[in-house]
Amino acid sequence: MTSMAGKLAHQKERDQGVGTKQQAVQFQQQDYEALKKRCLETGKLFEDDKFPASSRSLGYNKLGPGSHKTHGVVWKRPTELCSKPTFIHGGATRTDICQGALGDCWLLAAIASLTLEQKILARVVPGGQTFDEGYAGIFHFQFWQYGEWVDVVVDDRLPTRDGELLFVHSETDSEFWSALLEKAYAKVNSCYEALSGGTTTEAFEDFTGGIAEIYDLSKAPAHLFKIIQKALNLDSLLGCAIDGQKTEAVTAQKLVKRHSYSVTGAQVVHQVSGRDVELIRIRNPWGKVEWNGAWSDGSDEWDRISADDRAKLSHASEDGEFWMSYSDFMKNFSKVEICNLTPDELSSDEKGRWNSQQCDGTWRVGSTAGGCRNYETTFHSNPQFAVRLEDVDDDPLDGQDGCTLIVGLMQKDGRRGLRLGRELNTIGFTIYEVQDTHKGQTDVHLGRDVLLRTRSVAMTTFIDSREVCERYNLPPGEYVIIPSTFEPHKRGSFVLRIFSEKDAPTREMEEDIDVTVEETEISESDVDPRFKPLFRRVAGNDSEVSVFELVRVLNEVISQKSLGVKTDGFSLETGRQIVSLLDQDGSTTLGLVEFHTLWMKIQKYLVIFKTLDSDGSGTMSSHEMREALTMAGFKVNSAVLEVIVDHYADARYTIDFDSYVGCLIKLEMLFKMFKTLESNGSGKIELDIQQWLCLAIN
Repeated sequence: MTSMAGKLAHQKERDQGVGTKQQAVQFQQQDYEALKKRCLETGKLFEDDKFPASSRSLGYNKLGPGSHKTHGVVWKRPTELCSKPTFIHGGATRTDICQGALGDCWLLAAIASLTLEQKILARVVPGGQTFDEGYAGIFHFQFWQYGEWVDVVVDDRLPTRDGELLFVHSETDSEFWSALLEKAYAKVNSCYEALSGGTTTEAFEDFTGGIAEIYDLSKAPAHLFKIIQKALNLDSLLGCAIDGQKTEAVTAQKLVKRHSYSVTGAQVVHQVSGRDVELIRIRNPWGKVEWNGAWSDGSDEWDRISADDRAKLSHASEDGEFWMSYSDFMKNFSKVEICNLTPDELSSDEKGRWNSQQCDGTWRVGSTAGGCRNYETTFHSNPQFAVRLEDVDDDPLDGQDGCTLIVGLMQKDGRRGLRLGRELNTIGFTIYEVQDTHKGQTDVHLGRDVLLRTRSVAMTTFIDSREVCERYNLPPGEYVIIPSTFEPHKRGSFVLRIFSEKDAPTREMEEDIDVTVEETEISESDVDPRFKPLFRRVAGNDSEVSVFELVRVLNEVISQKSLGVKTDGFSLETGRQIVSLLDQDGSTTLGLVEFHTLWMKIQKYLVIFKTLDSDGSGTMSSHEMREALTMAGFKVNSAVLEVIVDHYADARYTIDFDSYVGCLIKLEMLFKMFKTLESNGSGKIELDIQQWLCLAIN
């Protein structure tokens, strides 16, 4: 109950703008301004108890307590490492990021690219932070985390060994912004060790809120160079890497395998011979070790182009940045990563902009974790999202008219789960074209019969990574995207993002909450005479059925083998809810007409239950609950369905007959209560604390 209240409170905050760039979430409820003010007032430097200067913050395995790799580590503030520390010295540049003893070159490559985009950098690294006046040992940074921006506070105690920073550092010994940024990112992900290994796109996304694509260069589209050029012109952030067996092995031409680089430029130059050459500019975040092949610094190829092009592009300094031909790039590198930015990140109104949509969702075991299409009985249970494509692109990359659609499915909190031994789910998504019978409908969740007879338009490969992202060119139309884990019954939460060149309205496909339970007014004369002896046997001399008598007779009836249902028996609580729903005169008992009404309901519910008990087990799969509720006259969305399954399903996610009846009775009672208290069809009710408690306990 409290977790549900927390979710509702969080959604209310989201509706009020919390989590946007203008109002970032305070990570772990730490308010930077308030904490800094308190430190200045008390004269004490900030010490972060949420991410302490201890082995727990370093790691859990190779950097865990007792590891030889953490021997001799001492946490020190910059003021203890040099006489005049600076936060940023002479502007943030790519040379401020030098790798330390942590395998997070993927992160450093992204930070290096960030320095080329000062507007984005200023977002991640808020200004006004200094070691001069107002210094309190506290700093803060902002990251995008699974759909919302968070403000992360850290103290400036950094891990060192022998007086040197252990992890990322600047070439300038007195500069500390990059080391503190790495610490804040480690805090978000639970510890430094959680940053070992990754892709540049992950950090790109967390620095920008953009959506990242990864291209395998052995399977690259023919127009990839144009995609790279267009991405750079849109201020996108790009990275690349070379696969290899050994960690950071250097090739004969000075390229480093299993190491992340930044892509910083793409140009076509005209050679004196008359041939055009496509060039790619790349940066090694180490700041050293550069490509020594064609078009490297000082190579003969620069003499074959015009003086103007040479002056514009050529340089010869050992700073880690170099040019190479696109053909050599394709031969030597294994993948390229592109982070496409959201419209509000782009720095110029003259440039094209992506349209972006974002949807949050969950996979809950027993209700919305249906697995991929291989699992025909549960696949339809997954969340569903509709997107409408109306206008084709203005300048299609491959020359074919269509609508560019980039779809990214990201599962949440993967790195934070590493120290707990949690593994990533294997995730992917399937895309269908919406059939004419359902186009434009906003209150539908496609059922099993519809999906099984419809051929998918596209399906991703299912992989155990933080995100699956694919680019499509689709004709105008309406489509439904179904994100899922590969196997059913896998718990997780996700964010689904859609980028398009033209507007692409997106909505979750959910039924509107409603009830159409038939109410038939009957009198005592309408009751079948054959029913009256049963009532007299149950009610006794007072002609009223108490809750205790009701539970006893219901359990006698449903325990009969001839009914073919399994049950643990109706509880006293369910009996009280039945009486509360049907009691018309406030006697807290049921008279003949009320008891007869209940009997008719149970018979109707029994027919539905046995219809959906497809295997004759006497129980119903929780994944059938949505259809079972619909047949009984109730329409609920996934949020309500998840709560119902959590409350009424057993450990095997099956629902027995008494649980099913109890659920329907509770739903009908809740709908009636709401409609009674609702004012003017507003869809809302207002209660004081006494009214709320009385209704909740009832």
